[in-house]
Amino acid sequence: MKVRHFVVGPIATNCYLVINENTKELIVIDPGDEAQRLIKFIDDGGYKPVVILYTHGHFDHVEAGEELHEKYGIPRLMGEGDRSIISDPRSNCSYLTGREKIYEYDRDLHDSEEISCAGFNIKVIATPGHTKGGVCFYFYDEGVLFSGDTLFCEGVGRTDFVSGSMSQIVRSIREKLFTLPDLTVVYPGHGEPTKIGCEKENNYYVAL
Repeated sequence: MKVRHFVVGPIATNCYLVINENTKELIVIDPGDEAQRLIKFIDDGGYKPVVILYTHGHFDHVEAGEELHEKYGIPRLMGEGDRSIISDPRSNCSYLTGREKIYEYDRDLHDSEEISCAGFNIKVIATPGHTKGGVCFYFYDEGVLFSGDTLFCEGVGRTDFVSGSMSQIVRSIREKLFTLPDLTVVYPGHGEPTKIGCEKENNYYVAL
């Protein structure tokens, strides 16, 4: 596994390209903006995108997904609970930018569902709290978690948006993410990477 990290858009969102170096296949996680920058990297490297995974339905995590979907003809997958979030400008927060937009995706993901793509096995972990349908993606063979806006390095995602809940996000992290091995590498939706064990000890919001 090779993880290529891009910081994109007005809110400095982390977009990740997960690359299988043997096959050149690639997974796009949270393409929040700057589609042409992502496309240039993909095409220049001769990579083959196979899927777009959204951790949740806020505009800063999905904005570039439409263009990538159209160019490569690949599906966009997201947690089932965020269909009402992504399709409403107030809920997806695009109204905050002065341009109200509605986004789409192609297939619902469900809690504990396992998907295989680009040679990777991925477990979908539903983590409501930042949004009601937010999910994390656990690449269990590699010991890597993409946590979206659920878990940050010594922080958690905001819960004051539509369908957010502080009690839910704390429960999601403690009961689901903190059951993963301590050495699991966490790639969050904003900020620097961390590890599950570090967050158990140092995260003021959810430390056990």
